[in-house]
Amino acid sequence: MIDHAHDLASVQEATDRLLTAVAKLDNASVTRPSRLPGWTVGHVLAHLARNADALTNVLDGRPMYVSGEARDADIERDAPRPLDAQLTDLRESDARFRARGAEPADWTRTVELRNGVTDAAARVPFRRWGEVELHHVDLGIGYELEDLPEEFTEREIGFLADRFGGHREIPSTALRTDGGRVWTTGGGAPGSPVGVEGSAADLLGWLAGRRDGSALTVRGGPLPALPPL
Repeated sequence: MIDHAHDLASVQEATDRLLTAVAKLDNASVTRPSRLPGWTVGHVLAHLARNADALTNVLDGRPMYVSGEARDADIERDAPRPLDAQLTDLRESDARFRARGAEPADWTRTVELRNGVTDAAARVPFRRWGEVELHHVDLGIGYELEDLPEEFTEREIGFLADRFGGHREIPSTALRTDGGRVWTTGGGAPGSPVGVEGSAADLLGWLAGRRDGSALTVRGGPLPALPPL
């Protein structure tokens, strides 16, 4: 059972970590490249702020974004802002999201995200937690996949394994961490089952498109090629 209140508290902790780290930067840092192709640090921060507002829309029953074009335009508009403006926007948009999440609601209802994707309302706070943690890594300012909370890493591996479950381009794949946790994914493509093993950080990095999987041990065939998230 999803504990949305716990995940909202985790969103606050993750956001506080990110804000503390970003506050140590300067205005020049906002314009330097992030780890995401074509995006600066400012693009990542602008996306995080606008994503908080978008998930607030989802909880309110409104479209997540007016359109894909409007989403992209908002990020481009906000990316060049100075650091203090980025911090204020991220802090305030996060507070709006968490305030909405703290209101009484039917958390069993189904909500719609982007591109027709639906999910339980109770999972929206976890989705926001993922945005904050992974994009903190994407900033390239010293926060790495190995620094993520263990609970988040294991849950995100499970979330992504479910997302790729049955995918027609991925053979049946067993994922195993060095600590012995096991998940299964894929299964829609022909071929013998594949086993993929490594650290939790490396598994998550591969599943989330942040690492190429070269640090993983693969048995039964080549490392499956994952489609974009």
